[in-house]
Amino acid sequence: MRRNVLGLGSVLAASLLQAAEPARDVSSGVAEREAVALTVYNDDLALVKERRRVELPAGLTRLSLREVAARMRPETALLRAVSGPPLSLIEQNFDFDLLTPQKLLEKYVGREVTVIRPHPTSDAERREKATVLAAGQAGYPTAVLRFADRIETGVPGRLAFDSVPPNLRERPTLSVLLEAAGGKQALELSYLSGGLSWKADYVANLAVDGKSLDLNGWVTLTNRSGAGFDHATLQLVAGSVNRVRQAEPQRAYAMPAAAMAKSVAPQQEALLDYHLYSFERPTSIADNQTKQLALLSASAVPVRREYLLAGNDWYYRERYGQIGQKLKPAVFLEFENKGAIGRPLPAGIVRVYAKDSKGAAQFVGEDRIAHTAKNEKLQLRLGEAFDITAERRQTSYKRIADSVSESSWRIELRNAKDEAVTVKVQEPMPGDWELVQESHKHSKESARVAAWHVAVPAGGTALLEYAVRVKW
Repeated sequence: MRRNVLGLGSVLAASLLQAAEPARDVSSGVAEREAVALTVYNDDLALVKERRRVELPAGLTRLSLREVAARMRPETALLRAVSGPPLSLIEQNFDFDLLTPQKLLEKYVGREVTVIRPHPTSDAERREKATVLAAGQAGYPTAVLRFADRIETGVPGRLAFDSVPPNLRERPTLSVLLEAAGGKQALELSYLSGGLSWKADYVANLAVDGKSLDLNGWVTLTNRSGAGFDHATLQLVAGSVNRVRQAEPQRAYAMPAAAMAKSVAPQQEALLDYHLYSFERPTSIADNQTKQLALLSASAVPVRREYLLAGNDWYYRERYGQIGQKLKPAVFLEFENKGAIGRPLPAGIVRVYAKDSKGAAQFVGEDRIAHTAKNEKLQLRLGEAFDITAERRQTSYKRIADSVSESSWRIELRNAKDEAVTVKVQEPMPGDWELVQESHKHSKESARVAAWHVAVPAGGTALLEYAVRVKW
């Protein structure tokens, strides 16, 4: 029985000895990074995956992974061994308190520093010990120092510090306490980070006849994460991803292999209910940098131009005279996402250019598009037509009952262009409505909207007349 007690005591003593064993420190920076992959979302979020080859001693080790993103979400960090024996993770800390003169002074509150001041009459320097009582506020580093015989603020000269506190880093660092078998190992670190985002921008160049356009798309990638990434495999997710607190990475992405071929348009694939764009060529993006990457290129896309004169429903309820003079129809461009384009288009701004008489491209308007699936129609509002004018007038009005009225309308369309145009007149109707007379046949676009397509000759005018009965 006594032998068993001694055996248990020996095991306990060995365990305590192992627990008391100090961890050996290992640091890993950009030099150990072998590969990095970025999956960037629209809304200031990215999944970062990187592989580092690190020499680890056997036993308890504190591994400091430097050069990670300052806006890392530490609760999403995951470190694993790619090859070799698995790691036993014990704890991890994210040190984002970066080294600055102000931070260093704050960490030394209650500790001694050396004050170095020039001698008033010679080139020699005087050194004196002092205790930091207060460090002031950020942007106002007015230290309060206690010397042996006095207290001073705003001390001239320099402050010398014995060392940098261990929790104050010159770069954002993920510190991991782990048990390893020892040897050189390939480690994979993945985490979610803010500060990385992307958007799509498009340039549409209209042909001279205005019947087709060339469309070029660009990805604008912005990095404000607090870390730079060199030769990263880049993937972009288009769509609105729901986010909650304590989110974990949900999908593994391939790490980059050898150098890729020349830059080409990214490969697109469905990712659940989103779309994933993968770039074949690795890209580098520094911290606080914005760069553009080619997204797509399509030529000779058929396009239609539409002039839209949209009304309101409020003026059908009462007696009015002239509703508007020199009304300007809106100018729209319409084309379909098929044929030369024929791929899901991420949301973004389309800027449209047209050529003048000398062949120079001139900016003629821009509009924002939503995420657009393949085979969907896109409509861009460019602005208002200069040479097309409309005048809307109520020609008669009578109340048939308390909640029933009938009114007649005349819309005159004038075209000063050298070519004939067709103007779409779109009128929202209140309540229950019925057209009792019209000069042009209408189409019922919805339960509350009537529309007419009126041809207006070059340098001429056209009239649209109709009468409507409404009940509300």
